[in-house]
Amino acid sequence: MDDKKNAANSEKSKALAAALAQIEKQFGKGSVMRMEDGAVAEEVQVVSTGSLGLDIALGVGGLPRGRVVEIYGPESSGKTTLTLQTIAEMQKLGGTCAFIDAE
Repeated sequence: MDDKKNAANSEKSKALAAALAQIEKQFGKGSVMRMEDGAVAEEVQVVSTGSLGLDIALGVGGLPRGRVVEIYGPESSGKTTLTLQTIAEMQKLGGTCAFIDAE
């Protein structure tokens, strides 16, 4: 029974390795990272959302700087408030932001 399980796991590992190799070949090295390899996530500069709870939930302490961030959700869920608060936090740091409302 254990031999069958080990063989199945080995086949899965080989298939996963082949898929990851193909993705890296197509999109470049570092396009996929496996956290179990001991890889440390790249340090990302962030700007606070103004909400400590949300900053913690995001896992990096806020929204990443220098990247496009899309905020979506149901009507009246606080998207604009969150966005404007984050822009205010960025402006406090001397940064520049753009607010694009596509609705």
